[in-house]
Amino acid sequence: MRKVKKFKLTSEFIVDISGVKLFRIKALIEFGNVKAGDLGGYIEKEENLSHMGDAWVSDDARISGNAQVFGNAQVFGNAQVFGDAWVFGNARVFGNARVSGDTQVFGDARVFGNAWVSGNARVFGDAQVSGNARVSGNARVSGDAQVFGDARVSGDKDYAYAHGFGSCNRTTTFFRLKDGDVGVRCGCFYGTLAQFRDKVCETHGETKKAQEYLMLADLMEIRFKN
Repeated sequence: MRKVKKFKLTSEFIVDISGVKLFRIKALIEFGNVKAGDLGGYIEKEENLSHMGDAWVSDDARISGNAQVFGNAQVFGNAQVFGDAWVFGNARVFGNARVSGDTQVFGDARVFGNAWVSGNARVFGDAQVSGNARVSGNARVSGDAQVFGDARVSGDKDYAYAHGFGSCNRTTTFFRLKDGDVGVRCGCFYGTLAQFRDKVCETHGETKKAQEYLMLADLMEIRFKN
Protein backbone atom coordinates (compact mmCIF):
# COMPACT_ATOMS: atom_id res chain seq x y z
CA MET A 1 0.00 0.00 0.00
CA ARG A 2 1.42 3.37 -1.01
CA LYS A 3 2.11 5.51 2.08
CA VAL A 4 3.66 8.58 0.46
CA LYS A 5 2.10 11.35 -1.57
CA LYS A 6 2.39 10.78 -5.28
CA PHE A 7 1.76 14.37 -6.39
CA LYS A 8 1.64 17.95 -5.21
CA LEU A 9 -0.17 21.09 -6.28
CA THR A 10 2.13 23.55 -8.04
CA SER A 11 1.84 27.33 -8.03
CA GLU A 12 0.61 27.28 -11.64
CA PHE A 13 -3.14 27.72 -11.77
CA ILE A 14 -6.10 28.58 -13.96
CA VAL A 15 -9.47 30.02 -13.01
CA ASP A 16 -12.49 28.12 -14.26
CA ILE A 17 -15.74 29.63 -15.48
CA SER A 18 -17.18 29.66 -11.95
CA GLY A 19 -14.20 31.59 -10.61
CA VAL A 20 -12.55 28.65 -8.83
CA LYS A 21 -8.77 28.28 -8.90
CA LEU A 22 -7.48 24.96 -10.25
CA PHE A 23 -3.83 24.08 -9.71
CA ARG A 24 -1.59 22.09 -12.01
CA ILE A 25 -0.24 18.96 -10.35
CA LYS A 26 3.25 17.49 -10.40
CA ALA A 27 4.19 13.87 -9.78
CA LEU A 28 6.51 13.30 -6.82
CA ILE A 29 7.17 9.60 -7.42
CA GLU A 30 7.01 7.12 -10.28
CA PHE A 31 3.80 5.11 -10.66
CA GLY A 32 1.95 3.54 -13.58
CA ASN A 33 3.12 5.37 -16.72
CA VAL A 34 3.92 8.52 -14.77
CA LYS A 35 7.47 9.56 -13.96
CA ALA A 36 8.56 11.66 -10.99
CA GLY A 37 8.55 15.28 -12.08
CA ASP A 38 5.84 14.86 -14.74
CA LEU A 39 3.31 17.68 -14.83
CA GLY A 40 -0.33 16.69 -14.87
CA GLY A 41 -3.65 18.42 -15.32
CA TYR A 42 -5.51 20.76 -12.98
CA ILE A 43 -7.32 20.02 -9.75
CA GLU A 44 -8.95 22.27 -7.19
CA LYS A 45 -7.65 20.44 -4.11
CA GLU A 46 -5.73 17.32 -3.13
CA GLU A 47 -8.93 15.47 -2.31
CA ASN A 48 -9.86 15.46 -6.01
CA LEU A 49 -7.17 12.88 -6.84
CA SER A 50 -6.22 9.88 -4.72
CA HIS A 51 -2.62 9.33 -3.66
CA MET A 52 -3.36 5.60 -3.80
CA GLY A 53 -3.40 3.51 -6.97
CA ASP A 54 -2.27 4.73 -10.40
CA ALA A 55 -5.06 7.25 -10.98
CA TRP A 56 -3.85 10.37 -12.78
CA VAL A 57 -5.07 13.60 -14.32
CA SER A 58 -3.04 14.85 -17.27
CA ASP A 59 -2.92 17.29 -20.19
CA ASP A 60 -5.43 20.11 -19.62
CA ALA A 61 -8.02 17.99 -17.85
CA ARG A 62 -9.76 19.60 -14.88
CA ILE A 63 -11.14 18.13 -11.66
CA SER A 64 -13.08 20.35 -9.27
CA GLY A 65 -15.77 20.54 -6.62
CA ASN A 66 -16.12 17.34 -4.62
CA ALA A 67 -15.26 15.17 -7.63
CA GLN A 68 -12.87 12.28 -7.01
CA VAL A 69 -10.57 10.34 -9.32
CA PHE A 70 -9.11 7.18 -7.83
CA GLY A 71 -8.15 3.56 -8.44
CA ASN A 72 -6.39 3.33 -11.81
CA ALA A 73 -8.66 5.84 -13.54
CA GLN A 74 -7.25 8.27 -16.09
CA VAL A 75 -8.64 11.70 -16.96
CA PHE A 76 -6.89 13.53 -19.77
CA GLY A 77 -7.24 15.72 -22.84
CA ASN A 78 -9.63 18.60 -22.15
CA ALA A 79 -11.96 16.48 -20.04
CA GLN A 80 -13.75 17.94 -17.02
CA VAL A 81 -14.94 16.11 -13.93
CA PHE A 82 -16.81 18.18 -11.36
CA GLY A 83 -19.67 18.29 -8.89
CA ASP A 84 -19.80 15.11 -6.80
CA ALA A 85 -18.75 12.83 -9.66
CA TRP A 86 -16.51 9.79 -9.16
CA VAL A 87 -14.22 8.30 -11.79
CA PHE A 88 -12.50 5.11 -10.66
CA GLY A 89 -11.51 1.54 -11.48
CA ASN A 90 -9.85 1.45 -14.89
CA ALA A 91 -12.17 4.10 -16.31
CA ARG A 92 -10.98 6.64 -18.87
CA VAL A 93 -12.44 10.11 -19.39
CA PHE A 94 -10.84 12.11 -22.18
CA GLY A 95 -11.29 14.34 -25.21
CA ASN A 96 -13.73 17.13 -24.40
CA ALA A 97 -15.89 14.91 -22.24
CA ARG A 98 -17.60 16.17 -19.10
CA VAL A 99 -18.65 14.17 -16.06
CA SER A 100 -20.68 15.96 -13.40
CA GLY A 101 -23.40 15.71 -10.78
CA ASP A 102 -23.45 12.48 -8.75
CA THR A 103 -22.26 10.48 -11.72
CA GLN A 104 -20.00 7.46 -11.37
CA VAL A 105 -17.81 6.20 -14.21
CA PHE A 106 -15.98 3.00 -13.36
CA GLY A 107 -14.88 -0.47 -14.42
CA ASP A 108 -13.34 -0.29 -17.89
CA ALA A 109 -15.78 2.37 -19.04
CA ARG A 110 -14.79 5.09 -21.51
CA VAL A 111 -16.34 8.57 -21.80
CA PHE A 112 -14.85 10.67 -24.58
CA GLY A 113 -15.45 12.97 -27.53
CA ASN A 114 -17.91 15.70 -26.56
CA ALA A 115 -19.95 13.38 -24.38
CA TRP A 116 -21.51 14.59 -21.13
CA VAL A 117 -22.54 12.27 -18.31
CA SER A 118 -24.50 13.93 -15.52
CA GLY A 119 -27.19 13.55 -12.88
CA ASN A 120 -27.11 10.23 -11.06
CA ALA A 121 -25.99 8.32 -14.12
CA ARG A 122 -23.68 5.30 -13.95
CA VAL A 123 -21.39 4.21 -16.79
CA PHE A 124 -19.52 1.00 -16.11
CA GLY A 125 -18.33 -2.36 -17.36
CA ASP A 126 -16.90 -2.00 -20.87
CA ALA A 127 -19.46 0.65 -21.81
CA GLN A 128 -18.53 3.60 -24.01
CA VAL A 129 -20.21 7.00 -24.20
CA SER A 130 -18.86 9.18 -26.99
CA GLY A 131 -19.56 11.66 -29.76
CA ASN A 132 -22.09 14.26 -28.66
CA ALA A 133 -23.95 11.78 -26.48
CA ARG A 134 -25.69 12.89 -23.30
CA VAL A 135 -26.34 10.42 -20.48
CA SER A 136 -28.20 11.82 -17.49
CA GLY A 137 -30.85 11.21 -14.86
CA ASN A 138 -30.72 7.75 -13.32
CA ALA A 139 -29.50 6.05 -16.50
CA ARG A 140 -27.28 2.99 -16.16
CA VAL A 141 -25.08 2.28 -19.19
CA SER A 142 -23.16 -0.95 -18.74
CA GLY A 143 -21.82 -4.13 -20.29
CA ASP A 144 -20.52 -3.68 -23.83
CA ALA A 145 -22.99 -0.92 -24.67
CA GLN A 146 -21.83 1.93 -26.91
CA VAL A 147 -23.86 5.12 -26.63
CA PHE A 148 -22.74 7.28 -29.49
CA GLY A 149 -23.34 10.28 -31.72
CA ASP A 150 -26.33 12.44 -30.79
CA ALA A 151 -27.69 10.04 -28.18
CA ARG A 152 -29.89 11.41 -25.40
CA VAL A 153 -30.17 8.87 -22.58
CA SER A 154 -31.93 10.22 -19.50
CA GLY A 155 -33.00 6.89 -18.04
CA ASP A 156 -32.87 3.15 -18.64
CA LYS A 157 -35.83 3.41 -21.01
CA ASP A 158 -33.70 5.38 -23.46
CA TYR A 159 -31.22 2.67 -24.37
CA ALA A 160 -30.95 -1.10 -24.81
CA TYR A 161 -28.36 -3.49 -26.17
CA ALA A 162 -28.24 -7.05 -27.43
CA HIS A 163 -25.20 -9.28 -27.50
CA GLY A 164 -24.38 -12.32 -29.65
CA PHE A 165 -25.67 -11.30 -33.07
CA GLY A 166 -23.86 -11.20 -36.40
CA SER A 167 -20.78 -13.05 -37.58
CA CYS A 168 -18.68 -11.69 -34.68
CA ASN A 169 -21.31 -12.18 -31.96
CA ARG A 170 -20.99 -8.46 -31.35
CA THR A 171 -23.02 -6.17 -29.14
CA THR A 172 -25.56 -3.92 -30.86
CA THR A 173 -26.68 -0.84 -28.93
CA PHE A 174 -29.92 1.07 -29.51
CA PHE A 175 -30.56 4.51 -27.99
CA ARG A 176 -32.75 7.55 -28.18
CA LEU A 177 -31.43 10.43 -30.29
CA LYS A 178 -31.92 14.12 -29.57
CA ASP A 179 -34.47 14.37 -32.41
CA GLY A 180 -36.51 11.49 -30.92
CA ASP A 181 -35.38 8.91 -33.49
CA VAL A 182 -33.56 5.71 -32.53
CA GLY A 183 -29.83 5.43 -33.11
CA VAL A 184 -27.93 2.18 -33.61
CA ARG A 185 -24.28 1.36 -32.94
CA CYS A 186 -23.15 -2.01 -34.30
CA GLY A 187 -19.45 -2.59 -34.94
CA CYS A 188 -18.32 0.32 -37.13
CA PHE A 189 -21.91 1.12 -38.15
CA TYR A 190 -23.72 4.12 -36.69
CA GLY A 191 -27.04 5.38 -37.97
CA THR A 192 -30.78 5.42 -37.44
CA LEU A 193 -32.96 2.35 -37.13
CA ALA A 194 -34.10 2.75 -40.74
CA GLN A 195 -30.49 3.02 -41.95
CA PHE A 196 -29.60 -0.03 -39.88
CA ARG A 197 -32.28 -2.08 -41.67
CA ASP A 198 -30.97 -0.93 -45.04
CA LYS A 199 -27.40 -1.81 -44.09
CA VAL A 200 -28.42 -5.25 -42.85
CA CYS A 201 -30.18 -6.06 -46.13
CA GLU A 202 -27.25 -4.73 -48.14
CA THR A 203 -24.67 -6.70 -46.16
CA HIS A 204 -26.46 -9.92 -45.29
CA GLY A 205 -29.15 -10.28 -47.94
CA GLU A 206 -31.72 -12.90 -46.97
CA THR A 207 -29.50 -14.92 -44.65
CA LYS A 208 -30.31 -16.03 -41.13
CA LYS A 209 -28.10 -13.25 -39.79
CA ALA A 210 -30.18 -10.70 -41.68
CA GLN A 211 -33.40 -12.18 -40.32
CA GLU A 212 -32.08 -11.99 -36.76
CA TYR A 213 -30.95 -8.38 -37.13
CA LEU A 214 -34.23 -7.34 -38.74
CA MET A 215 -36.25 -9.02 -36.01
CA LEU A 216 -34.10 -7.22 -33.47
CA ALA A 217 -34.78 -3.93 -35.24
CA ASP A 218 -38.54 -4.64 -35.14
CA LEU A 219 -38.31 -5.39 -31.44
CA MET A 220 -36.46 -2.16 -30.76
CA GLU A 221 -38.94 -0.14 -32.76
CA ILE A 222 -41.62 -1.38 -30.39
CA ARG A 223 -39.33 -0.88 -27.39
CA PHE A 224 -38.73 2.80 -28.16
CA LYS A 225 -42.21 3.67 -29.42
CA ASN A 226 -43.68 6.60 -27.46
